[in-house]
Amino acid sequence: MPTIASDRMEAFVASIVRANGSSDEEAALVASNLVRANLKGHDSHGVGLIPTYVNAQHFGKLRPNRQMSVIKDDGAILLLDGNAGFGQVIGVAAMKLGIERAKQHGLCLMSLRNTHHLGRIGEWGEMAADAGLISIHWVNGITKMPLVAPYGGSDARYTTNPYCTAIPETPDHPRIIFDMATTKVAQGKVRVAYNKGVPVPPDCLIDSKGVMTTDPSVMFEEPTGALMSVGAHKGYGLALICEILAGGLSGGGTFLPERSDGWSIINNMLTIIVDPARLGDTGALFSEIDDFIRYVKASPPAPGVDEVMVPGDPERKSTAERSVSGLPIDDQTWEELVQAAVQSGLDEAEARAFAS
Repeated sequence: MPTIASDRMEAFVASIVRANGSSDEEAALVASNLVRANLKGHDSHGVGLIPTYVNAQHFGKLRPNRQMSVIKDDGAILLLDGNAGFGQVIGVAAMKLGIERAKQHGLCLMSLRNTHHLGRIGEWGEMAADAGLISIHWVNGITKMPLVAPYGGSDARYTTNPYCTAIPETPDHPRIIFDMATTKVAQGKVRVAYNKGVPVPPDCLIDSKGVMTTDPSVMFEEPTGALMSVGAHKGYGLALICEILAGGLSGGGTFLPERSDGWSIINNMLTIIVDPARLGDTGALFSEIDDFIRYVKASPPAPGVDEVMVPGDPERKSTAERSVSGLPIDDQTWEELVQAAVQSGLDEAEARAFAS
């Protein structure tokens, strides 16, 4: 299993994206976004997505060098369209505009539709947090087939529908980024397990007959199974809300059979961005956050646990480690990346040299 320095992997991914028609700037944005996901320990949303992106481009479902369109502009309320462009590019443009409006008006309600895969949603929360703002995100997706079974159901009806809230850093603590799929495990993590040939944790998947299984192949081989919601009926309810708020309010649509598409991942996202300074003294707010985090983290660790962490801590820990040791890429994912490079017209020997 190769372990590749993040800068080399970023250069490799950028070369693939560029070979498929993207500008240098777009290729750099996509590559840096995906590599950051790997650095943070979220291989599910990292460079392993490139083969999927390349296929989407070859079938005309992901379009290079597309820009965001503003459909409606009502000051603090925005409706945007990603025009099926790279989510890693459209997401940056949308959040920049939303942050600008939140600083101007105190808050921004932004609905974004029809953008290709937005990647790790925490990335967009981090942009808001780094600007001193709080953001909340609800996301749905439309893909080749649904992935998640509703609570009490036995087959898939929608996708992993992420939810994210981001809070700025305080004097004593880094930013808090709570970013989750509404399933027990993200589809991308099932893909990583499938490529590695290892089982997923118990109670995360059902097979085509609705029976619990730890075999990740049920999500990639016919007849397919489904992912299970986190928190049983509670996670299912949150997923339903994400579907309605993201897909319904944007006009991008909910996951209905007639909208499924074999070669793309289309996301819609509803985002609320708030300037906490408009509500009161941020000094008092940050002091409250610091006091509470200290209190929570002072809980004695349970047996087998090193420390109590809060959202964002695992990503910071992983980034510190992988920035030094490199990105571990399983053999199957590496082969898929090399073949995606060849499919894009790059030389196979040159592609493999990035793992040296």
